[in-house]
Amino acid sequence: MSAPAGRLAALDIFRGATIASMVLVNNASDWEPAYAPLRHAEWHGWTFTDTVFPFFLWIAGVSVTLSTAKRLARGESRLDLLRHAVRRAAIIFALGLLLNAVPSFRWETLRIPGVLQRIAVCYLLAFVIFLWTNWRGQAVAIAALIGIYWGLMSYYPVPGCGAGSYEMGCNFARYLDGRFLAGHMYAATRDYDPEGIVSTLPAIATVLAGILAGRLLMEVREPRAVLVRFAAWGVLLFCLGSILDLWQPINKQLWTTSYAALMAGLAMIWFAIWYALADLRGWRRWLKPLEIFGSNAIAMFLIAGLIARLMDVSGWGARVYQGLLWLGLAAVNASLAYALLNVAVCYLAAWALWRRGWFLKF
Repeated sequence: MSAPAGRLAALDIFRGATIASMVLVNNASDWEPAYAPLRHAEWHGWTFTDTVFPFFLWIAGVSVTLSTAKRLARGESRLDLLRHAVRRAAIIFALGLLLNAVPSFRWETLRIPGVLQRIAVCYLLAFVIFLWTNWRGQAVAIAALIGIYWGLMSYYPVPGCGAGSYEMGCNFARYLDGRFLAGHMYAATRDYDPEGIVSTLPAIATVLAGILAGRLLMEVREPRAVLVRFAAWGVLLFCLGSILDLWQPINKQLWTTSYAALMAGLAMIWFAIWYALADLRGWRRWLKPLEIFGSNAIAMFLIAGLIARLMDVSGWGARVYQGLLWLGLAAVNASLAYALLNVAVCYLAAWALWRRGWFLKF
């Protein structure tokens, strides 16, 4: 396995678009009412907002394949790569805990799961699988993770619920989170966590799907063949997810099998679009703002999260929102405008870091 000759603009641009989308939807959903695509589906189903996290995990998987191939080509050992991955995952996990502790810290109620924590766990476990398996082993790992998840969710008899329930208040994921994470879950839900224990299994499969996509990028060298294969696989996985919805509902909170397949398909389709625009049509210059946004992904997640928390506790978020209403904007448009202002502020931060060559790496 050898690394591609040049850096793919599409991957950096896709990452940047995902980070910008994260800032947009996280801030738009702070206010009622908001446009439906900028809010998570209440339970089953999906919206634009529900694509952000799986896209980021899929992109992380692609990056694992491309970056590891380069490091192996430089003569680094697998053990060295593993040490680096463990260190990186530990730092990301710790940063997630730190972010959860802001603005007030109480160990009794500190949320242990979280977005960065899930990224850390999924990245590390997928990386270990990648280091010591070929593509067949990685495909088997995806099947095993999905099979274990499906078996637990469908056949474990949850007390008071029975087996096979995917309803909000009655499912195996909620039951297990309650047993092991009581008091340390997402404050908005309290009795389950959207980044909980069981749903991490198919989330790891999402990273592995990105790893396999990265292998495809390295093995198919003809640009138009890359475009066709990614688009074809994307449509196939999207259709698979839609069909699986008949048996296991599409659900981001539970990261169901149908959701994982659907989002992997959408990620491949969107990558094909960015690849066509940036790498085939040569529009990279026009897409540079997105590339800058994605150049410091973890840093931007932390900056965006801290800004949102500080705006909330200081009351400035409410003041800005009320000011937008005072200007005559309808409530949904004020919510959108507030979110876009946050995107602009975060972009300025990303641009400043990029301009100075400061990149958060560990």
